Amino acid sequence: MSQQVRAIETRAAIIRGAAAAFEQRGYGSTSLAQVSGAAGVTKGALYFHFDSKEALAVAIIAAQHAASAAAGQKLLDDNYPGLHALVSMSYELARQLRDDLVVSAGIRLTIEAVNFSTPVAGPYLDWMVACEEFLRRGIASGDVNPKLDVSAAAHFCTAAFTGVQVVSDVLTKRADIDQRLTEMWAMLLPALVAPGRWEDLKDLPERIRRERAGL
Repeated sequence: MSQQVRAIETRAAIIRGAAAAFEQRGYGSTSLAQVSGAAGVTKGALYFHFDSKEALAVAIIAAQHAASAAAGQKLLDDNYPGLHALVSMSYELARQLRDDLVVSAGIRLTIEAVNFSTPVAGPYLDWMVACEEFLRRGIASGDVNPKLDVSAAAHFCTAAFTGVQVVSDVLTKRADIDQRLTEMWAMLLPALVAPGRWEDLKDLPERIRRERAGL
């Protein structure tokens, strides 16, 4: 194994181990000694890749955002109808939060990062941009109300998802997140759907949820 490949694998192991530690204890209660133990590396190896706990946390946030953004980009590239893509993206993010420890830890760290010296607003801003694109495509296809304030709606959808997943995590460790998202969309869709399209789209979230569950 080349030194470069070994370094890449060690860095990935550190990120996975740190994600597990941060997810369990939170940023403030996790030490770098606990991270090195969880990752199975020496402190020297850890400091070779990350010079501080904050640098490591920011790297996890970046890894989380890359994984989540890739799913959103696929929906854009595959030309899904805009509103369908927006709703589908929320369920895909929910799946990642349940199944991918790095994603779950990255989201938690983003919320806890208010005192970081490194700005971490980027992922939220990127999701607002993606939501705007989904909504504009929805307007173009006739599914979304053309009078919608797209920027405000994208901001609110991002904030609503964030709140839903946080409460779901606190109450059920996200076991009920799909149900709560379906409820969220039941509240939001009337404000998004174009006149005359409600009967066709009112059950869109439930249809997508069932499709993803293989029902």
